Amino acid sequence: MGKKKRFDPSSLTEFEREAMAKLQAGADLTGKDGALTPMIKRILEAALEAELDQHIDGADPVRSNRRNGHMAKQMKSESGMFELLTPRDREGSFAPQIVPKRQTVLGSLVDKKILSLYSKGMSYRDIRDYVEEMYGFNLSLGMLNRITDRLLEEIFEWQIRPLESIYAIVWMDAIHYKVRIDGEVTTQAIYTILGIDLQGQKDLLGIYTHETEGAHFWLQVLTDLKERGVQDILIGSIDNLTGFTEAIATIFPRTDVQLCIVHQIRNSLQYIPYKDQRAFMTDLKKVYRATSKKSAEQHLHELEATWGKKYPVVIRSWRNNWEQLSNYFKYPTEIRRLIYTTNIIEGFHRQIRKVTKSKGAFTSENALLKQVYVVVKQVVEKWTEPAYGWKTKLNQLIIIFGDRITVDTVH
Repeated sequence: MGKKKRFDPSSLTEFEREAMAKLQAGADLTGKDGALTPMIKRILEAALEAELDQHIDGADPVRSNRRNGHMAKQMKSESGMFELLTPRDREGSFAPQIVPKRQTVLGSLVDKKILSLYSKGMSYRDIRDYVEEMYGFNLSLGMLNRITDRLLEEIFEWQIRPLESIYAIVWMDAIHYKVRIDGEVTTQAIYTILGIDLQGQKDLLGIYTHETEGAHFWLQVLTDLKERGVQDILIGSIDNLTGFTEAIATIFPRTDVQLCIVHQIRNSLQYIPYKDQRAFMTDLKKVYRATSKKSAEQHLHELEATWGKKYPVVIRSWRNNWEQLSNYFKYPTEIRRLIYTTNIIEGFHRQIRKVTKSKGAFTSENALLKQVYVVVKQVVEKWTEPAYGWKTKLNQLIIIFGDRITVDTVH
């Protein structure tokens, strides 16, 4: 075998030798004072020079446009801070594409890092401190806001994207936050719609912001879903917000509505003193854990006989809402577990709150929407598999809703 060729340092370019010397002296590859910073500077400047040559060569030959020196600006990048010399032309018509005229931050890597930190709930001030420590340059709060504002266009496109024509189950609920508007702190509701399509794939259909949670705005949300292509929802699981059921019936009249049992229980316990709660819950569990609607109604009679005189408001609420509270009894056990409560969407909200819990009050509605969206995006990206045991559940739904879904509609 021939001898291995030894590395020849003279084969390196000047800035490659500079980078190598920095590394040998213990400098980091990237970051503040990184070894790559001079290399990136020269590569960019060479590319800008070539871009200007192309611009001048392609200009109108009648006009005598030519080079006109350079303009220096401080650039901030993941590899450090450096002065970039941008060539100019005499006419001032050169508009560089590689590093646009007013750009002072090399976008993609730094922006991605900032958005990643933002999605973890870090404040602008904490992000600014991190960037300064890691990359050696300062970012103003205004610059950070402009970077995160790029999410707004992405959010808009996501909010208007087309949806599936049929959803097997849709859960609807709201989560509330404090937002500072015109100097006053108010409560804003984030309306969340989570669905499972006929392939068993979980999807977040949309998030919407409004001052308060109410049936009137839910009507607007449902109208938006229809305009984006939703033609039918088989089962809707909701809390017992006044007028919510009627709002659903207005837009999707064939949807079977199931009121959340857990919400109903929480509302009931608000009217029962702590000393009676355990005994009351022992009797109530016999109602919602019954194996059939007939058995549940018998236990509801017994509940009323035991507690009706002491807590008439609670019993009356169960009676008034019974038809929609008991809807889940018509379905097989596998589907009952999915629809009798909105726990699935509340679990989703808990994942959002893990990130947003440190926020006292958001500075604006857009600030709230941006923060929630970046968290939502991370959560939704993990929904890659169909719901557990979906084929069994789908066959049950086809039997129950045979006039609305068939094997052929499940593509």
